[in-house]
Amino acid sequence: MAKVRLPLLVVDGHNVIWGSERYKALIDDITPAERSPYGNDPFERAREALVADVAAYAQGSYEPIIVFDAAGNLNTERPEQSKAGVRLIFSHTGLSADSEIERLVAKARSQERELLLVTSDNTIRATVGGLPVTCVSSALLAQDVEIVRDDVEAAREERSHARMTLGDRLDPETRAKLDKLLGRS
Repeated sequence: MAKVRLPLLVVDGHNVIWGSERYKALIDDITPAERSPYGNDPFERAREALVADVAAYAQGSYEPIIVFDAAGNLNTERPEQSKAGVRLIFSHTGLSADSEIERLVAKARSQERELLLVTSDNTIRATVGGLPVTCVSSALLAQDVEIVRDDVEAAREERSHARMTLGDRLDPETRAKLDKLLGRS
């Protein structure tokens, strides 16, 4: 049986982080003098939140990829990795994420694969737009992620109030039949 290929969801990572108050608030305010050569990446918390949100948003509907600029990153060794089912790609040091996004779009086109690109960068949108690529703004993703987060929280809240016994989950007709069988009616 052939595996169904989901459309790609490609997110311009730092563009979304800088374009959303939710993620900008998670950027650590560390001066270059305070940074350790072994870590203290000021974007790490914002990236982690974005990965979690994209994973929840894409679940079952997209194959998610977040592309980050490597220019200015503390760690020049940024291998491709995966977290929470989201593929993370860091452009080569000194290059922008745009070149990686263009590469992903070209590959999707050659495979005739749908791709949803999330960026507010008008240059990259103009460069890669057109079939099979749909471009949406970073703000729209942030808004959609907020809706998903609210839905998850509502479901969590609903579950915490629901009784979880088998009898409570049976429909009334089945419950009556069971009670009759057990001599409780």
